[in-house]
Order: sequence, then structure tokens, then C-alpha cells
Amino acid sequence: MTDSLQHSFAIPPEQQAIRDKCFHPSGTFVEFPIEDVETSIPARFEKVVKRYPDQLAIKSELCRWSYQELGEVAKRIARAVHAKSLDEAVAVGLVCDNDASLVAAMIGILKVGKAVLLLDPSLPVDRITHMLEEAQAELVVCDSKNLNLAQEVTSRRYDLINCDSLGYDPTDAVSYPAVRPDDVAFIFYTSGSTGTPKGVMHHHRTMLHNVMLRTNSGHVCKHDRMALPRSGTSAAIANLLVAILNGATLYPFNFRKEGAARLADWFEQEGISVCTLSVPLFRSLTDVVQQPSFPQLRLLWVNSQAVHDSDFEQYKRCFSTNCFLVNRLSSSETGPLTEYWMSYETRIDGDAIPVGYALEDKELLLLDGQGKQVKFNQIGEIVVRSAYLSPGYWRRPELTESKFKTDPSDPSKRLYHTGDLAHMLPDGCLVHEGRQDFRIKIRGYGVDSLEIENAVRGHPKVRAAVVVVCRNKGGDEFLAAYFVPEENCLVSAGVLRAFLEDRFPDYMIPSRFAALTQLPLTPSGKIDRQALPDLGNARPDLPTSYVAPHTALSRELTQIWADVLLLDRVGIRDSFFALGGDSLTASKVIARVIKTFKLDLPLKALFDAPTVAEMAAIIEQHQSQQPHEETLNRMLGEIEAMTEEEARKELAGESTRSSSERRHD
Repeated sequence: MTDSLQHSFAIPPEQQAIRDKCFHPSGTFVEFPIEDVETSIPARFEKVVKRYPDQLAIKSELCRWSYQELGEVAKRIARAVHAKSLDEAVAVGLVCDNDASLVAAMIGILKVGKAVLLLDPSLPVDRITHMLEEAQAELVVCDSKNLNLAQEVTSRRYDLINCDSLGYDPTDAVSYPAVRPDDVAFIFYTSGSTGTPKGVMHHHRTMLHNVMLRTNSGHVCKHDRMALPRSGTSAAIANLLVAILNGATLYPFNFRKEGAARLADWFEQEGISVCTLSVPLFRSLTDVVQQPSFPQLRLLWVNSQAVHDSDFEQYKRCFSTNCFLVNRLSSSETGPLTEYWMSYETRIDGDAIPVGYALEDKELLLLDGQGKQVKFNQIGEIVVRSAYLSPGYWRRPELTESKFKTDPSDPSKRLYHTGDLAHMLPDGCLVHEGRQDFRIKIRGYGVDSLEIENAVRGHPKVRAAVVVVCRNKGGDEFLAAYFVPEENCLVSAGVLRAFLEDRFPDYMIPSRFAALTQLPLTPSGKIDRQALPDLGNARPDLPTSYVAPHTALSRELTQIWADVLLLDRVGIRDSFFALGGDSLTASKVIARVIKTFKLDLPLKALFDAPTVAEMAAIIEQHQSQQPHEETLNRMLGEIEAMTEEEARKELAGESTRSSSERRHD
């Protein structure tokens, strides 16, 4: 297969010229050497601590730690983990918010030769428990904020360490096993096509190689201030390591809590110089920026889904000429693969922005269904050839064998079939063409539509289901579920949404549900996804009949709802969620309503009105209460900055309850 695939492309001069300009003004970049890739993450970290002991390592609302202080906290956690963990257990679960404790705990766990199993606190308890059981972990480390959740999980069988409550111990006489480059360092769980999550493993070597690529490409140095707006994914953790393994200062930011408006102010306030954003988060940020901002931001990486020429125009509108935009392609199994560098002078041809040129030690092949290389400008599956790929899937040898192949021409390298489709330009530039299978990215998260389909089909009143990605006329992608009810059964969108909320995080719940009498099939009997009816902007079929607005107030409200939901019409008795609304669009509606009618009332009062008729009644009751301009701006700011998770909690009336109570609803 590989005889005809020997391609080598030099980075074009215009791309190299942009990279050469992207240095911190201090000019103190130190290249990440390939020799350090063959060590371990703790070894590289100790090297940084010795070199920059007094340098600020982490700054957040909760703490301000130097590298010396971060190293001491990590040692404290390492001693506690070593005292409790068993030699047979490879992984240690980690449940922490996106803050300093997360970083210290990661280093501490790795220091004693254990692998970090990242557990997102926002996930349902059953999903967290499944990951712990699958990974065969026997110990969980948490911070104080997530102690209740961790206790709920560990009460079943696991030991628990609250890393925020460990006392200071001046001694450090504990000796730990030597950490080798090919020891497992991380297990990242992703959605699986079999209906259960699968764990992607990474060695210290592969993670350090990923750090080396990002460091040397972006010239990250000790003077950089690197934002971490989210954590939990393999890409986010790699970005975290880029900062702390180069002496830069890491600035964690809780985007779920603070929102895009606060993120923009925070960028300015902290003088962020380097940041990685998912495309949806990038768009949320640019939506709130009115003029070129962030003069100290020099490098902005974006990834997770297609980037368009409209995004490039937003970059030029919102960021200074000193900031360079980089589109890149990566995956949990491969780490970073390509980069496409842009400046104000970059010319974009067409709608889609390329994902760019292969990075060092990552050769990209485009193969057809028979395993033969396709020609330039022809679409093929991206296959990666490298010595720095994930070792495979945790406890899934068959899946590992099917996805990773030894390179017959070089046993030191392997081939990974990504499932991504692309075409290659004659100069080696790659243009992404979507996914080959049903694994997709929504709001920056990788999900498998088959897993969601299996869950929808698990409802007792649903006979068949298919989940696909659709795009509304605003250009945003969303999940849509088409389903066939059991005979003589009626199933509403609200019922299915509630059914899925107990099983999945918000981003895996479809925004639209459409009932069909049968799913379209191909001649071979498979579901014909291309033949599914277009949801368009037509009002969905609902159990309630359409009732037109009959007052000026209801007409204005229905127009607001229709504008936000991108529908041609809305009836006054239609349920907001049956129309395809979700927590994020609900907050947009509320912001429009407050701005239009200048209301002074609790947000919950509006969230309690799921139809236009009910919302109109609430507005009429409170129209005499006109807030001061300052109050109005504050209310609008709070709502516009509201994250999807916060909006969901407000809608469910959960905002004042503990996380443990919420998870039992």
C-alpha cells in the first residue's frame, strides 16, 4: 500500500513568513528539544521548575502560584496518591474544575507513574462511574468544589483524595517508580460507536511530542500568558502542558460559568498572548467584540470544526494586526496534524479555509476505499503515518487493531485511519471535507451519532431513529433526531429530550426532533441519510395546532421567537422546546425580550413561560416596572454571558441546588 505514497512537501514561503513573525516581543524563545520527548512529563516539568522557580506558573481567581509553589503542591498530591494507590491500578480518576488544582493533581498523579483519567464534573454520574470501571481505576482525586460529586461516585467502591485539603509536609523522602516514555500518561474518553465511551491512551512520549510541535510552531516562551478557557479534552490538556512545560503562565478560565462577554474583558485584563479556542467559542467571542481588541494577543489557534471565510473576516474585525490566526486539524488519537497560518494579508479563496500543511513527524496520506492513494484535488480518507500516535484504546484490542496498523515499510511507525475526508492541493495543503463515518463534532465536542441513536431507540415508545448533523440558515450546526414511534404511540420532543438528559451531557442532546412514519432506506436496506426530509425553517409538526398571534404584544413576541429559532412562524401556544429551542437559544430569547420590553423581573419568571401566550401574560403583568439603565445593562450582561450549562440550570430551576441534588433529578 505504501510504495506509491512517498510525498514530502515544504511549507510554502508565505506560510513560513507568517510563522517567522509570530514571536513574543521579548524574543526569548527556547526551542523544545526532541531529546525531551524521550523522557517523561514530570521530568520535563522538574526541569522547568529548576530553570524558572520564581516565574508565575498559574494565575486564577483562586490562586497565584510560582513554579516552585506549583511543584510543591504537586509533590504533596504525589505523596498522597502513592500512599493510597495500588501497584496494579494504572489509572487514577481526576475530578477537578478548570483551575490550579487540576494542574497540580495531574503532575502529582503522573509523578508516581500513574495515568490520569480525566472526569468532567458536568457529566452524569453514571457516565463518570462507567469510565472509572472501564479504566479499572481504584482511586479518585478531586478538588473541594467537586467533593460531593466525588463522594457520590467513590461511595460505591473507590478511595478518594481531596487535593485541596492535604497538609504541608516538609519531607520528600518517598521514592517513586521510574516513569518511562512509553508509560501510559493519560486516558481520554470519547463517545463510542458501540453505545459506550472509549478510552484513548497516550504515552508520555506522544504527549511530549504534541507539546514539542505546539511549542516550536507557536514559539511559546516563558513570557507568554496562555489562556485555558476549557479543560477535559486531549487538545486542552496538551495546551495546558505547552504552558507549564515551557515556563509560560497559565490562565485557567471557566467559560461555562463566565461566558463570552466576560472572556473578552478577561483577555484584555490579563494581557493574554496565546490561546486555543474551539470554533464555536471563537464565534461566541467575536460576537461580543465591537472593535479590534486584545493588543497583546499574538497567537490564536482554532480547531474542532470547519472554519469559513466569514470567520476569517471576524478575525480581522476583532483582533489586532499583531495577532495571527491558525486553523488546525487534530484528533484524540493523533494529536496535532496540520496548521494553516493566517494574517491580515492572507487571501482566502472560496468559503472553506484549509486545515493546512502537515506538521513535523506526521505524514498524511489520502486513500480511497481500496487503500490506494488518490490524486491531488480528489477526496480520500486521511491516514496518518507517524511514530507518535496513541498506543490505542484502553481495553479495546480489537478496536485498536482495526484502527492502527503497523507500517510495513517502517516498523517504528504506524498508520492510523482517521475517518476524516479531505482533498490535497498540489502544494500539499489539505482541505477538510467532513467525516467518513458518523463521528461528528458539535460545539467543539466529538460525539458519535450512533450512540445517541441507540439512546433514542431505547425509549419504549420509539421503534427506529437516526441522528444527523444539520445546519441552519445562520450557518450553525446542530443535531437533529428523526424517529419512528411505535404503532399508535405519540412521543413529543420534550419527552425525548428529558429521556436523554439523564444519559448525556447537553451537547449530545439533539436540538430538533422529527417524527416520521418510516425512515428512508437505500436499495441495500440501509438507512438513507441523504434522503431524510430537510427540516428547513418550517414550523415543526406539533401536537398543538397553530394559533396565530392576535395582539401587538404577541405578534412582537412570536417574531422574536421565530428570529432566534430561525423558523418561518411560531404559534402563541407552541412549546419553546418542541419548536427546537434549547437552553442557549432560550437565553437569547430572554435577552431580546428584556431589551425590547425593558422588564425588571427575575429571570426565572420568564423561564417559566414556555409559550408565547404565557410569556405575553407575564410581560403585561410587569410592563409598569421600568428598570434603570444601569440595572437593565447588568441584567442583559448577565444573560448574554450565560453559558449553556447555566441556562439549562435556570430553565430547570436548579440554579440554587447542589450538584449532587441536580444529578438525582
